[in-house]
Amino acid sequence: MAVLVTGGAGYIGSHTVLELIEKNEEVIVVDNLEKGHKKAVLGGKLIVGDLRDMDFIRSVFKNNNIEAVIHFAAYIEVGESVKDPLKYYNNNVVATLNLLTAMKEAGVDKIVFSSTAATYGEPENIPIQETDKTFPTNPYGETKLAVEKALKWADKAYGIKHIILRYFNASGAHESGKIGEDHNPETHLIPLVIQVALGKRESIKIFGNDYNTPDGTCVRDYIHVSDLAQAHVLALEKLRKDGESDVYNLGNGKGFSVKEVINVVRKVTGHSIKADDSPRRPGDPAVLVASSEKIKRELGWVPKMNDLEKIVETAWNWHKNNINGFDDK
Repeated sequence: MAVLVTGGAGYIGSHTVLELIEKNEEVIVVDNLEKGHKKAVLGGKLIVGDLRDMDFIRSVFKNNNIEAVIHFAAYIEVGESVKDPLKYYNNNVVATLNLLTAMKEAGVDKIVFSSTAATYGEPENIPIQETDKTFPTNPYGETKLAVEKALKWADKAYGIKHIILRYFNASGAHESGKIGEDHNPETHLIPLVIQVALGKRESIKIFGNDYNTPDGTCVRDYIHVSDLAQAHVLALEKLRKDGESDVYNLGNGKGFSVKEVINVVRKVTGHSIKADDSPRRPGDPAVLVASSEKIKRELGWVPKMNDLEKIVETAWNWHKNNINGFDDK
């Protein structure tokens, strides 16, 4: 039987597909290729289509022997979600309800959901715990929380079991250099700083340098994308083993500041990177770091690349050799 990976041509999705393939899993990828890339899918069967099309997603389950789902397909840009919340509710919530409906009809009862630590909003504690209150401060986080709530009720009503994974910043690239991060537009710090090193932008903006942190800049979680992929596979294995729904944070435990990231990119690339101080952005907390003690304890998750320099090295290796990304649009 196959594992269906929605959004499997995207950044984290493609790394998870590769992780599954390396474990000899049969994989089916569904992606509309709006954000994803055909060239990022290094194995399995790619079916191009949109989860908002109910007939399409029903056909996927009808024509394939699917055991479980790992669900990535979503819009992820916080700023855009504030400007166009209905776009995010339509893609992130409505599409997921279609997916769950098709799963129910097909008798598929296991799903791993790629959520976000943005569901917590302004953190009560650092590091953030799974039991902390969830009050998202933007539509993106609200759409992910809406799906989490739908999963809870789908479990009670239909027995569809779920693992929810909440995390902040996926980063880096596969050690093989075959796949990496290719967003357009790019909004993540590490690839943006690398773009300066590659001459694709003049400078990087530092939004606020007077926060209550060691160097005055915001501190954030950065987790290597392959470690995230491994966590999704471990979550699937848990569902197969005990069939119990649960939620887990994924974090590095301490976080890195904006200035730390810029300095490490300078060191790794050997390029002088111009950084410009800019005013704070509204709603940016000083520190966002999630605790991953629960998933380490219960599922045996062991991040292999939690060193910032190693993360940046893999990202640099990908970007310098793929200066135009996957170039398949």
